[in-house]
Amino acid sequence: MTVGTSTELMDSQSEKVAVGTLYGIGIGPGDPELITVKAFRLMKEADVIAYPKKRKGGKSYALMIVEQYTQGLDKEMLGLIFPMTKDENVLNKQWSKTVEQVYEKLAEGKDVVFVTEGDPNLYSTFIHMARMMNQYHPDVKVVTVPGISSVLGAASILEMPLADGDEQVGIIPATDDREEMRKVLISHDTVIFIKVAKVMDLMIDLLEELDMVHTASVVTKVTSHEETVWKNVRELKGKELEYLTLMVVRKGEQ
Repeated sequence: MTVGTSTELMDSQSEKVAVGTLYGIGIGPGDPELITVKAFRLMKEADVIAYPKKRKGGKSYALMIVEQYTQGLDKEMLGLIFPMTKDENVLNKQWSKTVEQVYEKLAEGKDVVFVTEGDPNLYSTFIHMARMMNQYHPDVKVVTVPGISSVLGAASILEMPLADGDEQVGIIPATDDREEMRKVLISHDTVIFIKVAKVMDLMIDLLEELDMVHTASVVTKVTSHEETVWKNVRELKGKELEYLTLMVVRKGEQ
């Protein structure tokens, strides 16, 4: 008997829940007051707020930024682990697991807001999240909301314009490739080195060699209540610094 089969199929399809939207929301570099009105609205409207953390039970810098806005909201909070390692096997396994955790919520028809420090499209964890979500689940709509980056936060705190007129600016992940770092410094009017903590000694030596050490400043956790600023970067030789540390080098600045 096949009578009614097509009707049952239509009923089943009509009951299918629409997949939710994934939002990547920039929440600024640290000061909660730098969150945009749009980011705040979407946090209030979304069903799930996802946030990155380094390990199970660990603190989340992104969550600390937004917690005054999420407290009291009836939201499902989803902590996602992003291990700090370069082991490709570990990263791929954890990333796949993380994407599926988020998709599980989206498949229930829930909108998910993923909060990320700075801007979601500038050296952000969300870039990889969006790319893998599009790859594994192309049915998911992904939307990003811009945020204030640590680069701009540092410019404000240091009271230093990053560029004027035809000046050129580079935003560069600092590495131990000394010659590449030298080329960057020589060819730009201003350079912001992110992820600089791990190669601080190398960068100070290079700046000394180029007679540019007096043009550099370093900021950790910019705009947050833990912010620290160094105008004399020589003081940092041999010191261990927070991961969220950047260096601004601007020619002509004293």
